[in-house]
Amino acid sequence: MIQKPQKPDRIEHAAPQPASTERAAASNEPLRPEDFYMEGPYLVFTAAYHLRRGYCCNSECRHCPYK
Repeated sequence: MIQKPQKPDRIEHAAPQPASTERAAASNEPLRPEDFYMEGPYLVFTAAYHLRRGYCCNSECRHCPYK
């Protein structure tokens, strides 16, 4: 009897790599007040945060300056 391969419970995605060490350091900094705002229970990141992070995460963020 041939068994079908099982599907994984979760698919792991590799995180995008920052283009430089400087950008990687910026991504480890704490959040600043200009980086986000609250909309009800949701934390919404601003374009300033995305630019400081230095790359697009492909999550269709509302204020993504890379799209």
